[in-house]
Amino acid sequence: MSSPQLPLASGLEATFEKVVPFEWTIAHYNPSLPAILSTPSMIAMMEIAAARAVECALPEGMMTLGTRIEIDHLKSCPQGSTVTAWARLDKIDGRFLYFEVEARHGNVVLGRGRVGRAIVDTKRFIKASGA
Repeated sequence: MSSPQLPLASGLEATFEKVVPFEWTIAHYNPSLPAILSTPSMIAMMEIAAARAVECALPEGMMTLGTRIEIDHLKSCPQGSTVTAWARLDKIDGRFLYFEVEARHGNVVLGRGRVGRAIVDTKRFIKASGA
């Protein structure tokens, strides 16, 4: 059974939580560096939270794709830490959505900023991308 559709409106929010695997650390890419959460992995968590925040409010057959990232990575955390990314829909401009985002390890803010996503037709996107 599918979830009921919500209206697309500012204030929708969601989280994404994960224990940091080795593959998400900078040491995975460069063994001479410490096994701490990489910036791209932190941003990916924020993007997942943003997509989740609006997925129940999108018309069937539509999805969102990332279009803009404005993130400050403030603190590090090691492999094995539990990180929670949070996103809240802040602004809607036609098919473009703007979110406030934050990543935390417990009470420590690891990063924060804004991400933009665009609403697209899933089938048309897959066909155009050759995926």
